[in-house]
Amino acid sequence: MGQVFEKATIMVVDDTPANLKLLEQMLGGQNYRVLGFPRGVMALRAAALNAPDLILLDIDMPEMDGFEVCRRLKADETLKDIPVLFISALIETEDKVKAFFVGGVDYVTKPFDIAELVARVKIHLKIKKLQDDLKTATEHFKELSNIDALTNLHNRRFFIEIFESELQRAKRQGTSLSLIIIDVDKFKHINDEYGHQVGDKVLVAIADKLHGALRTYDVASRYGGDEFVLLLPASPIEGALGVAERLRDSIKSISFLPPIENLIITVSQGVATFTSEQTCNVDSLFHQADCALYQAKKNGRNRVEAADW
Repeated sequence: MGQVFEKATIMVVDDTPANLKLLEQMLGGQNYRVLGFPRGVMALRAAALNAPDLILLDIDMPEMDGFEVCRRLKADETLKDIPVLFISALIETEDKVKAFFVGGVDYVTKPFDIAELVARVKIHLKIKKLQDDLKTATEHFKELSNIDALTNLHNRRFFIEIFESELQRAKRQGTSLSLIIIDVDKFKHINDEYGHQVGDKVLVAIADKLHGALRTYDVASRYGGDEFVLLLPASPIEGALGVAERLRDSIKSISFLPPIENLIITVSQGVATFTSEQTCNVDSLFHQADCALYQAKKNGRNRVEAADW
């Protein structure tokens, strides 16, 4: 397991040149990348630029003691997870308690045993790596929980969450927010005639068109069944209608391999746009887009309709 941490970066902060040199040589001999600093202020600046995997921190230093350095590290959202191992000549219990209180993970008194310190360093690096791996896995699972497994678009749950936040942001910034609801025309007929596997292929093909047509900050979701929703921040009604028309043409041009090469897919779309002159909430904006979608279906399908505020 020791090989895992060969390239770990360790920061050493000690105002005594002999101690700093000893720790740099000792840790460098263990194949760690070592950054040494004689002052806490210097270490904080360096950590902000290149966060280390572990910090070995003296307490009794001029300008800013180790307790304050640790407090500032833990107050910084980007640095708070870096483990801090205190190394100090202070041996009073109250000093050790204070070190843990400000966020330290361990405390080693000077003069220290080299073998013991190396062992503690390895343990805390291992714990840090496990925590980082867990954090990465948690973020990955959270991301997966927001994705529709079939289409790779965001799912309905994520859409509901982001819709509210995007609408609130549009209200704060005085910008527009457009919503497009897309419904596949006669999708039940496709499933009944060709089977659900073909129906799934149709949904995936439409999702691919959505992926390719939107800006990086637009949101495309599968709302349920054969219905998709798009959120277009800072997009006026004219722009949203243009997006919808291009998508309608693009989806209609989708081609499939035999035996469904003659299958033509069309969609109906309803568009509604919030502007700073309007008073609405998520439900009312969605209702307006849904009414426009109903009108598109009523008017013959394969068309785009805008909400009539």
